[in-house]
Amino acid sequence: MFRPLKTLMPRSLYGRAALILIVPIVTIQLVVSISFIQRHFERVTQQMTQGLAVDLRYLLTEADGAASAAGAQLRAGRLAQALEFTLAYPADWNGGADRRDIWDLSGRVVARTLREALPALLAVDLQADSRAVRLLFSTRWGPMAVTVDRRRVTASNPHQLLVLMIFASVLMTVIAYLFLSNQLRPIQRLAIAAEAFGKGRVVPYRPRGAVEVRAAGNAFLDMRARIERQIEQRTLMLSGVSHDLRTPLTRLRLGLSMLPEDDETEALLGDVADMERLVDEFLSFARGDALDEAVEADPVALVRRVVENAQRAGQAVTLGQAEGAALVRLRPAAVQRALENLVGNAIRYGKRAVVSVVVTDRAVRLVVEDDGPGIPKERRDEALHPFTRLDGARDPNRGGGVGLGLSIATDIARSHGGTLRLGESEALGGLKAEIVLAR
Repeated sequence: MFRPLKTLMPRSLYGRAALILIVPIVTIQLVVSISFIQRHFERVTQQMTQGLAVDLRYLLTEADGAASAAGAQLRAGRLAQALEFTLAYPADWNGGADRRDIWDLSGRVVARTLREALPALLAVDLQADSRAVRLLFSTRWGPMAVTVDRRRVTASNPHQLLVLMIFASVLMTVIAYLFLSNQLRPIQRLAIAAEAFGKGRVVPYRPRGAVEVRAAGNAFLDMRARIERQIEQRTLMLSGVSHDLRTPLTRLRLGLSMLPEDDETEALLGDVADMERLVDEFLSFARGDALDEAVEADPVALVRRVVENAQRAGQAVTLGQAEGAALVRLRPAAVQRALENLVGNAIRYGKRAVVSVVVTDRAVRLVVEDDGPGIPKERRDEALHPFTRLDGARDPNRGGGVGLGLSIATDIARSHGGTLRLGESEALGGLKAEIVLAR
């Protein structure tokens, strides 16, 4: 019952606030129209009609009291002229049922009041001429038709009051809407600032509006400052740790290079290289895209560059679908790093990879597919967590991954207001990693 009504409700705050304004105004108009116009002015119409009925009763009495038809016509004609009636006696109107428009509510009161006061009344016509009332009476000397000005039986004030009500309602609605717009504008600015920050962009924002909106704006600014400070501190800390670790690693590499070349020395040099790679991956995960500024970039050109770099490195990476060339505001270095991580994973666990890009009005889809063993459906969410190393089909010992590639791509996608989805490649049969960036 409530679901269809819910679908008809406006979704925007402006629409719902306007509905809150319009519904009471319309309700008040209906209440005033029913309780005031329909009751008060119908009573006025009834009183005016009763006054007309007195004149008509006198006219009928004079006509019936005449000694002949000619005398009745003469007496009725003189009296009708004095009372400002239009008289047809004898009448050429055959009568019939009462006639009035459906929307003529006061006409119903007129007809009912006249019939109650004048038993000789045969028919009332309020439809032939909207400015007159035609009445047919039965008299001693034949039917009599009387035409009366409509203004003598109907109050004209209801129309004036209705116009005044509509004008006042429209005026108050416009004033209320302007005031409401001024109150809702700070909420819209807060929503824009929050949405931009969710996509990795910082737009200028200053709390304005009501006290509650200012409080929400100040809370948002505090939250944004804490998040930025946390990201900066994490980046600085990991950068310092990385720098401190590189120094002893460099001394180890230099010391090992001075030793005789044998299998043991080569193995130690490999361990040092692995340690350096781990340090680089830890730093890349901690840094994310905090040091990258959002600019207008072409996602298709960015994907082509990643594919070309992989091909120059001797990797079996090809470009698949590339549609919707358009400039999108993003962090190119961060997105490129996320794609390179996905391509690296694809080549590590498979033999070839295909990279595709589709740009729409609402999002940017970057897809990397491989022919590897893939990831079981029940473990795909787990694979997105930092430092998760899946065994079995995607053996972590092949290439020495530390479980940060998908986490880095996930963080970068989320910082752009998007997400990373894992699925199964229909074309290659392996893993399908899809980055969706909101525009």
